[in-house]
Amino acid sequence: MVELKLFNRWDIKDIVVEDPGLKKYITLSSLLVPRTFGRNSNQRFGKSKVNIVERLMNKLMVPGHKGKKHYRTSGPATGKGMHVYGVVKTCFEIIEQQTKKNPIQVYLKALENAAPREEITTIEYGGARYPQAVDCAPQRRIDVALRQFVQGSYGKSFNKKTPIAQALADELIKASQLDQTSQAISKKLELERQADSSR
Repeated sequence: MVELKLFNRWDIKDIVVEDPGLKKYITLSSLLVPRTFGRNSNQRFGKSKVNIVERLMNKLMVPGHKGKKHYRTSGPATGKGMHVYGVVKTCFEIIEQQTKKNPIQVYLKALENAAPREEITTIEYGGARYPQAVDCAPQRRIDVALRQFVQGSYGKSFNKKTPIAQALADELIKASQLDQTSQAISKKLELERQADSSR
């Protein structure tokens, strides 16, 4: 059987997920085009079966909420699959050019580094509200990291001269190197610092 390469360029058979907590929730299936149109979405935890590159593409189409408001609804976030496919492919080409490594491995390393281990919830006790540190579920760790990648890169490219593919590539490279100028890494450290003080 012929092993397909992602985007017909990058091999995924030698790529490993180092974080044991995320291993079960990161799927790297051999797909030429990472676009399955939500075939697994009707199952419980179905998104864990979706290719991790496709999940980044889906998040780029709908970047999600920032606070209580919807973050971006125009500009590069068009919801168009082919547009996002081109953005992610260009982004991976830039990563390969700058790091001389397999961009899928760089992306996975960035995801592992940016996934928060703890966060804060609010508990109500006797009419008063207290912040309480809780462990972050593996599925949510990935969701939060993907959202921060996308919102950080849109923040650097929206109404600016930087193209979205370049901004996303910079965000992923910095996150893979644990650089605190990456929004995903700085938010993760801030969240874990708050959780540490609320324990």
